[in-house]
Amino acid sequence: MDEEYAMDDSNQLLESASDFAYQPGVQNEASVKEFLDRFPLPVLINALQINADMPGLESALVVCLERVFKTKYGASLIPQYMSFVQVGFDADSQEIRRLACKTVTCLLENLDDKSVSAARLIVDYDVYPLLLECLINGDEEVATASMEAIKELARSPSGIDLVFPANKDVPAHLGNLAARSSSLGRVRVLALIVKLFAVSFSVASAIYNSNLLSLLEAEVSNTNDTLVTLSVLELLYELAEVQHGTEFLSRTSFIQLLSSIISNASIESVLRSRAMTIGGRLLSKENVYMFIDQSSAKIIISAIDHRLELRESLDPDECETALEALGQIGSSIQGAALLLTSSPPAARHVVDVAFDRRGSGKQLAALHALGNISGETRPTNIRVLNGDAEECLRLLIYETASKSSKLTPSGLFLSVLQQASEFRLACYRIITGLVARPWCLMEICSKQEIINIVTDATTESTKIGMEARHNCCKAIHKAFMSSSKLISNPALTGIASELQEAVNRGPYAGRRHMEAQPVVMTAERF
Repeated sequence: MDEEYAMDDSNQLLESASDFAYQPGVQNEASVKEFLDRFPLPVLINALQINADMPGLESALVVCLERVFKTKYGASLIPQYMSFVQVGFDADSQEIRRLACKTVTCLLENLDDKSVSAARLIVDYDVYPLLLECLINGDEEVATASMEAIKELARSPSGIDLVFPANKDVPAHLGNLAARSSSLGRVRVLALIVKLFAVSFSVASAIYNSNLLSLLEAEVSNTNDTLVTLSVLELLYELAEVQHGTEFLSRTSFIQLLSSIISNASIESVLRSRAMTIGGRLLSKENVYMFIDQSSAKIIISAIDHRLELRESLDPDECETALEALGQIGSSIQGAALLLTSSPPAARHVVDVAFDRRGSGKQLAALHALGNISGETRPTNIRVLNGDAEECLRLLIYETASKSSKLTPSGLFLSVLQQASEFRLACYRIITGLVARPWCLMEICSKQEIINIVTDATTESTKIGMEARHNCCKAIHKAFMSSSKLISNPALTGIASELQEAVNRGPYAGRRHMEAQPVVMTAERF
């Protein structure tokens, strides 16, 4: 088929391209070959250049070519048309520029020809600067497609050298690109750095050695533009999520920066809240303590603690976030120990608010935080902390109980279990963690009402609630059976039987009797 035929029969091309582009499912190699036999790549590319004004054709061809290049066969053709890809980057159409970026990604992901180096083609056709141009000046979809292509490029050793040049003075160095970009452009460069950071440890090392993390530090330090700072904090949160992120972040000033934001009463509360969340996320990872000392971790904890000192006057959302951050920190062994052994213990806020019914949102956040600190999220063999931390946890709960009308921890637990379902769920988590301690086990077994609730399969109506209740029941039963003192107590034989039966029934057994039953009635007669 020659190009004149394709141009003369644009309607047929539009119809065929649309059918191919929007056909459900993934195109296989055979269907791609069949389509390209009818409409060779030069025809499709020419149609993009000549018939750009024909309604629907450009969009259909762009999607069509994306699907072609995602196959091994389609990707094998890309090296022959790199000059067209190069032209696509300079197109006025954002759709075509996005296609050019995605074509590079397909080249890197799907090219099987070992005699052709995808990275070498990108160098020969000077594609990398074009990708950076799309990153800075393209629309949101183009910028995202550009990031994906650069991320794929960085997966290869030759690609790393291209993305992180040894000469830091070249225009393509990401630090220089950020320096000459608008605020939006800088945020996009930072977003690219974060995406690259997650690729591998070696890429993260290249980022650190290129001093690119300092770009994020500089933006976090400048809190004059709330939107930009918030965007960068979101990127920092992503970095904290990366498995190897803690090692590199611990070498920077980010912990000090987060602490200063949390402590700064003059900035927007949304920035303080996000900084708390990031700090909590960082310190929730057990491996972070391999790279930072306890004094560094205490900087974040102290900053959150000082904000919670003002919790009665704090914005409720910020207060909830602070409690959630302490809960994140408390999910790790070392984090929980720090919360309980700091002076004064930051965990006191969690315990105080957990049993204070004056603010439902804050109470719920505190209850879940206490569940984390008690070890519900940790493996059963590492739920119990060291001696000082354990004694502090016990004292905090008993002191809170003594100051309340409930007087005992069991009274506190029962009062929460008598609240709405979301509060019961949080309390199940607390008991699941705390019951590994003999003092808590005794408290639970001293309150028959608690045993009745956790062993009753009809108590909860949601799947998550039923499972949380049953997990709590299993934890109590396991702790009970491990206690020779309780097993030998004849007064508790009935509790042992109740727990055993409830564990055997499973989480859902009681619900089968709750299904709607058909009702048969005689017809009313008038």
